[in-house]
Amino acid sequence: MKKLAILAIICGLSINGFAQDGFSFKEDGARKKVELYYNNKLLTAYCYFDSTEKPVLFPIRTLSGNTVTRGWPVAPRTGERTDHPHHLGLWFNYESVNGLDFWNNSTAIPAEKKPNYGSIRHKRVVEKRIVGSQARLITLSHWVNPAGEPLIEETTTFDFLVYGNTFVIDRKASLKAIAEKVVFKDVKDGALGIRVARSLELPSTQQDNFVDASGNITTVAQMNNEGVTGNYINREGIQGDSTWGKRSDWTMLYGNKDGEEISIVIIDHPKNIGYPTYWHARGYGLFAANPFGQKIFSNGKEELNFELVKDKPVTLRYRILIHGGSTLDAAAIETLMKSFQQKL
Repeated sequence: MKKLAILAIICGLSINGFAQDGFSFKEDGARKKVELYYNNKLLTAYCYFDSTEKPVLFPIRTLSGNTVTRGWPVAPRTGERTDHPHHLGLWFNYESVNGLDFWNNSTAIPAEKKPNYGSIRHKRVVEKRIVGSQARLITLSHWVNPAGEPLIEETTTFDFLVYGNTFVIDRKASLKAIAEKVVFKDVKDGALGIRVARSLELPSTQQDNFVDASGNITTVAQMNNEGVTGNYINREGIQGDSTWGKRSDWTMLYGNKDGEEISIVIIDHPKNIGYPTYWHARGYGLFAANPFGQKIFSNGKEELNFELVKDKPVTLRYRILIHGGSTLDAAAIETLMKSFQQKL
């Protein structure tokens, strides 16, 4: 076995945990996850825990191994916020689909309120493969009502790439209506979101209360700002909390964590609904793009209420950049944006 393991390493194979250079997958059905490694380091994992009510990529790390996502509530770390238990890793869902709240669902919702919430249930891994310097994971999920009846079938393709010090995640979701009528009501909370580590939040000295579509109030408490270094900037040069509610091709969150300069960029695609997207970017660490919500961001000047028609699937594409070692400049982002926006 020792000789076999040595041969596997030499040949770039993966046997019993000996990971190859470049990308490699490790599927763990018992723990409901598919882990992605790069040069034998965990970069992220596709997780379909029952407790999250949706599949997520968690954790997400830079190529150096620095974790950029918040750990709570799955893997809490000292000094983290404990608000919004549904904010974990990187996810895609929405606050109002046929009147059901998929965004805010978690194990924290009382049983008597659960009939108002929807879940996204992982069905299977369709494909996972390594092609040259790229890894691809394709998954199938159902958006279901409280009775477990599917409203939407989602086929998601994750393409993972590395450019220099940048870990690239291309997420493409094809949404197909199973129910006769599926309406994404125009609301605030959606749809592609990432919740970042405390160090990458924006410094704040105030306590805030946030209300969801069901009237539930979540308090984000005032906290010590020591080591909190984050800031937003979008393609137009708008910074800080002012990026919230602005349309843009891309927005970046940058800061310093554990001595490493880090940039997280989300890039929209011209073929997406609502392009260029409105940004639901909050200083407390929620970084989201909302293609379906327009009314609150435009002060009532626009309204969408998108209807997903049966037999007419819709595809949404996003590129997420996780860059370590420096702050990405606009020219580098533009280059990666153009190559992405040319993809179908």
